[in-house]
Amino acid sequence: MKRRDVMKQMASLAITPLLPKIAMARPETPGPVGNVRNNMQEQPEISKKTAAEDLTALGVAAAAEAIRNGEISSESYANALLQKARAHSGLDAFITIDEPAVLQAARAADKARAAGATAPLLGVPIGIKDSYLTKGLRTTFGISNLKNFVPDHDAGSVKQIKGAGGIVFGKNNLVEMSYGLTGNNKAFGQVKNPHDQKHVTGGSSSGSGASVAARLVPASLGGDTIGSIRVPASLCGVVGFKPTTGRWPREGVAPISHTLDTTGVFARSVEDCMLIDQVVTGETKTDNSSQSDLKGVKLAYAPRQYLELVDPEVEAQFKDAIYRLREAGAEIVEIDLGKDFSSLALTTTWDIFFRETKEALEHFLLENKVPVTFDEIYSGLKPELKEAWGHFALPSGAGYISDQTYKNDLTVARAEIMRRYDKAFVAHGAQALLLPTTPTTAPLIDRQDKFFIAGQEVSYMALANNTIPASSVGLPGISIPIGLARNKLPIGLEIDGSLGQDRLLLSVARRVESVVGALSSPI
Repeated sequence: MKRRDVMKQMASLAITPLLPKIAMARPETPGPVGNVRNNMQEQPEISKKTAAEDLTALGVAAAAEAIRNGEISSESYANALLQKARAHSGLDAFITIDEPAVLQAARAADKARAAGATAPLLGVPIGIKDSYLTKGLRTTFGISNLKNFVPDHDAGSVKQIKGAGGIVFGKNNLVEMSYGLTGNNKAFGQVKNPHDQKHVTGGSSSGSGASVAARLVPASLGGDTIGSIRVPASLCGVVGFKPTTGRWPREGVAPISHTLDTTGVFARSVEDCMLIDQVVTGETKTDNSSQSDLKGVKLAYAPRQYLELVDPEVEAQFKDAIYRLREAGAEIVEIDLGKDFSSLALTTTWDIFFRETKEALEHFLLENKVPVTFDEIYSGLKPELKEAWGHFALPSGAGYISDQTYKNDLTVARAEIMRRYDKAFVAHGAQALLLPTTPTTAPLIDRQDKFFIAGQEVSYMALANNTIPASSVGLPGISIPIGLARNKLPIGLEIDGSLGQDRLLLSVARRVESVVGALSSPI
């Protein structure tokens, strides 16, 4: 198939699936495995009474404060999370959990607190997507080739979490090599949506989204190249933050594209994302505002681009959120990013995504002494993913783009996309752009390759249609849950900020969350 035909299909959303269908086979894996689910409507704030009844209800900031104040011990909190992870292992949210190591670290945190330590994440367990290297804890990248690989060093963001007193709880399941959008993994199991286990979680950071939604952990580090944090956050009903590309450390994380890859975090509130962001980046500037209205905030939305093909319920809840935000004092302007904006962003981003994979991965494997070669990884991929790599990611593939096309994508096309965004953020004076994170709620697992949105058959790649444009130029974005559809599955609202304005975006998102946020607990 010619490249222009493939890209035309992508732009129209009716795409032949390129990535895997995944069997539910699960090999023997050392160490306990955990997973989860969740149900009732709740506010992001957790009451002390609720926390006393169920420690797993605590978010990052609340747990850290309770541990620092001696209200709970890190060991009791870790034990509660481990117990829940064991009880809901059927979600396949984790590949590896080293329970003795988690409890040992928790006891050490309790001793440190007794000695006067006040680190911001002291004693708080955090999940880690299994694309991150973790010292002394196996790292698989979601492939069986590396089922026994134990790194000798941590990824940059993991170092920051540990340095702030955080505990690595376990390694979250993911789509093989982070290449997919549904949570389907042949080697380690299909990750299931905690709200309804017949449905997907989104991907590629599937286990991270599911484990936070199910309250197995209060937060988890993930990765986002075209939507791999925001898509699972939307489908699982949690908060997912993608920082400006390059703002968070990326070393020690298995790559797809050096231009697009971004590390980030899942949590149950914007406040928790702000805390993790501060820890990872080392930024000391904080937003101490308690303002819950939106007076003085100017937001934009682009219905021609982001409501072109969405489920009626998603569109209705999005428009209701716009109405409620206006009622809370926000000025919201309608903008148009151009008739060809979506197709331009999709084509440019997929081009870069596939073109950079081989070179980025080969460099990473060599630099980090990972005991496998690119060719060995390629040979062991499931058939659907191997076909996609062979067609688009290998220089011998028919869909591999030319140097000239690649250069044009990086310079001319991305510059044009950024110009369109500048019109929203500069010409219109908007502080953020609002859009439905995903055009539908989570598809059924047994129909994940092809399903319907507003009566049109699409492939799972359509799940990233709204997240891709921000990824193409590295903008920060955050998805917050705004409610449940009639099928009891979550709907997400994405808020995109201007380049490098992450703290402003998080501040605006916290105020938006206070008006329209609707965190739910499926378990």
